[in-house]
Amino acid sequence: MASKVELEIITPERVLLREEVEMVIAPAVDGEIGILPEHFPLVTSLEIGVLRIKRSEEEGFLPLSISQGVMEVLPQRITVLVATAELPEEIDIERAMEAKKRAEERLKKEEFDSARARAAMERAVARIKAARYKD
Repeated sequence: MASKVELEIITPERVLLREEVEMVIAPAVDGEIGILPEHFPLVTSLEIGVLRIKRSEEEGFLPLSISQGVMEVLPQRITVLVATAELPEEIDIERAMEAKKRAEERLKKEEFDSARARAAMERAVARIKAARYKD
């Protein structure tokens, strides 16, 4: 079994990451899914959440805040296509906290689109979790 798998994370604006990793844990639509090298081929939809990457045995997991998207898994390669993805150091946690608060307030009011407000809150929560993530 190979010890690493190539991972590529792509958004419309950039290739956020392209490197070999030991493991990926992603927020799939039916729950978290862990991917190791030589995983069987699959395509799955991803939910808003935190995608975690294990680069090496010595390092802990690197958390990324992601929006909805898709993930293609092949035995030697994982490709993640999402609308947005952020590394922890790119996240303005104060701004994310304010966005979460605004979304919570909008959810209390009937005139706002609750699906949009809920998605905004989920994105803010994912950003906060990724920024504060500890192994």
